[in-house]
Amino acid sequence: MGGAMSTAQPNYITPEGFAKLRAEYDRLLGIERPRIVEVVSWAAGNGDRSENGDYLYGRKRMREIDGQLKRLSRKMKDAKVVDPRQQPDKNKVFFGATVTIADEDDHHRTVTLVGNDETEVSAGRIGWSTPIARALRGAAVGDLRRVMLPAGEKEYEVMAIRYPE
Repeated sequence: MGGAMSTAQPNYITPEGFAKLRAEYDRLLGIERPRIVEVVSWAAGNGDRSENGDYLYGRKRMREIDGQLKRLSRKMKDAKVVDPRQQPDKNKVFFGATVTIADEDDHHRTVTLVGNDETEVSAGRIGWSTPIARALRGAAVGDLRRVMLPAGEKEYEVMAIRYPE
């Protein structure tokens, strides 16, 4: 079997999430990297490289940028863009759904299931492969789902499901 092992699960991402990856890649490649190349060539022309802070910093920063570009490139290659607006069955929880859930104490929480590369917990955007997202997959309004969390098992009721227009 040649090449890297593929993940069993596709790496889903929303069109917006993919656009962010692409923008970051383009920024690094088109702006950040050329700027560092300029610093490195300028610094290289200033004599002794072993004592030249600009040169050493520039080389280090270039390796970091190249590493980031490689990671972003791999993420984009592995990404499967799924537009939640195209979801045919909007009565169940699938990728991209915004779901309002209530726990046993009737505490409501709203989360949106997004790609693992676009997770932003503080904004309620949780990764598709998190325990809570896995538990909610396929659920309809009124369904109860149990989730094993670090603090123990919790049961949630699905109160509402919304998809972007």
